Amino acid sequence: MTNDGWIDIATDDGPMGGFLALPPTGSGPGILLLQEIFGVNSHIRAVARQYAADGFVVLAPDLFWRRSPRIELAYGPEERKSGFEHLQAIGFPQLSRDVAVAGATLRRRAELSGKTATLGFCAGGTLAFLAAADGAVDLAVSYYGGGTQHFLSRAPEVKAPLLFHFGGADAHIPAEAVAAIREAFAKRADVDVRVHEGAQHGFNCWARDAYSMGSALTARGQTLSFLAKHRVFDR
Repeated sequence: MTNDGWIDIATDDGPMGGFLALPPTGSGPGILLLQEIFGVNSHIRAVARQYAADGFVVLAPDLFWRRSPRIELAYGPEERKSGFEHLQAIGFPQLSRDVAVAGATLRRRAELSGKTATLGFCAGGTLAFLAAADGAVDLAVSYYGGGTQHFLSRAPEVKAPLLFHFGGADAHIPAEAVAAIREAFAKRADVDVRVHEGAQHGFNCWARDAYSMGSALTARGQTLSFLAKHRVFDR
C-alpha cells in the first residue's frame, strides 16, 4: 500500500482531483497544500510528501481542474504565461470555493486526527490567506502570496493564526505590499510576517533558479514551529 496518490474531491460541478499524502503513522493533523500557478506538479507533490513525513495528512487539490485537469507546468516564461491565464480565467472567487470544498473533504478524512492548516505558495499563498478569511481552516501559512495586499479589506475576517513568508529580494511583491500586510495585522499577536533577507520570489522551490536553501530551511522550520505553537495536533 502506498502512502500517496490521487483521489477525487466531489464538487457540485463534478470531481476535482487532489493529491493525498499520508503520514507514516497513518493519521495526523491536516495540511491543505495550495499550488503555485504551475499546477500540482512534481515539486508540489514532493512538498506534500515532505510534510506527510512530518506527520501530516496532506491534500493538494488540483485547482486548475476546470480548465486543464492535472496540468503540470515547468518554470519557463511560456509556462508562467499559461499558468497566469488559468489563474485569471478561473478567478480567485471560484478558486476559493474549490479550496473550501477541498478543506471540507480533508476534514472528513478518517485519517485526520487534529486541526487543519492551509499552506500555500504564490497564488496559493493568497488563497491560503483567503481560506483563513473564509473560516475554512484552523491555521494558515502563506509563502510569497502575490496580490494578497489587494484583499486586505478581508483582514478583519481572519480569526485563525496566520504566518506570512516573503523574500526580501522579491521583484514581484513590493516592500510596500509587505508593509501593508504587516500593518493590517499589527494588533494580532497570532499573526507573524517573516521577511527572508536576500530571498527571491519562489525561494522555497528547488526546481527554480530562485531557490535559496538557507531561506527555504529557515522558513520551513518557522512553519513547523508555528504549527506546533498553535497546537495543530489538537482537535
